[in-house]
Amino acid sequence: MQKYLETGRIINVHGTGGMVKVECWSDSVEAVTSLPYIYFSPEGDGKRRIEKASYMKQFALLKLEGIDDRDSAASLRGRVIYADREDIALEEGDHFIADLIGLKVFDADTGENYGEISDVLVQGAQDLYVVSRPDGATSLLPAIKPFVIDIDYENGVKVRPIPGMFDDGASEA
Repeated sequence: MQKYLETGRIINVHGTGGMVKVECWSDSVEAVTSLPYIYFSPEGDGKRRIEKASYMKQFALLKLEGIDDRDSAASLRGRVIYADREDIALEEGDHFIADLIGLKVFDADTGENYGEISDVLVQGAQDLYVVSRPDGATSLLPAIKPFVIDIDYENGVKVRPIPGMFDDGASEA
């Protein structure tokens, strides 16, 4: 599992004191504003302490250690930021998208292999798992209890689909 996860991108500066405006790629802007540090690579390079954090609409506003003026902040525009997974508290039953991608999907009753999760679409009511099937087709699986029975990072995802979800009537993504 990846230690550092993509969590957003610096899209602009905010004010003259070195704050940056971040497009958040997590479930909530609070997940980003509550971080103690951000990093500038998936290897954890470029660690910066967050001195101050707030938000405006769906964007995080961060004051990073050592970034004290508008020009320094502007030099970070376009940079992807990463978070240490240990700094993010997950609710019970929640998962990092990066951990779900590539998991095999199996029927909970028959053991049939339906394919693997290739993407997660974050929707309003519930997320949708995009399952790439062995025949090359894709199916959408609502990420809710009636369908997703168990998620095990070593043994895959056990599901109980309704008729048409993974057979000839499967939807194309």
